[in-house]
Amino acid sequence: MPSNDARILLQAAVPTVAVGAVAAVVSGVVAGGDGAVGAVVATLVVILFMGIGLYVLQRTAKSLPHLFQAMGLMLYAAQILLLFVFLSIFKNTTLFNPRAFAITLVVGTLVWIAAQTRAHMKAKILYVEPDSGTPSKGDKPEKRGPRREG
Repeated sequence: MPSNDARILLQAAVPTVAVGAVAAVVSGVVAGGDGAVGAVVATLVVILFMGIGLYVLQRTAKSLPHLFQAMGLMLYAAQILLLFVFLSIFKNTTLFNPRAFAITLVVGTLVWIAAQTRAHMKAKILYVEPDSGTPSKGDKPEKRGPRREG
């Protein structure tokens, strides 16, 4: 993974982990041990889903740039679908508090998106590839435009 991609992943994951830790403490105080477990599971789900999504999107941008926007839309739809599958599997679980899980999941996702947006805006990523065939200082620039005679 190139350094910009790893930096963006790190800058999105660290605030999400911090918010997840705070949510685990608050959920533990409010809902007991089940609440803390629900917050931890939600934080892990957010980091896993969003991290894999960011990785796949970055790979797509480099290998198939013409499919980047469509892949982004498909990826977010797939993430939501996988989240619904995850929620339906653990709908009646007693492993964790569903309310703490749901609240932490929403807050963690919003924090991830905000942190990822901030990281992308602060990154100095070229969006136009420099042409390797540009003339050097010693070369005369090519004359362009109509020739004037007279």
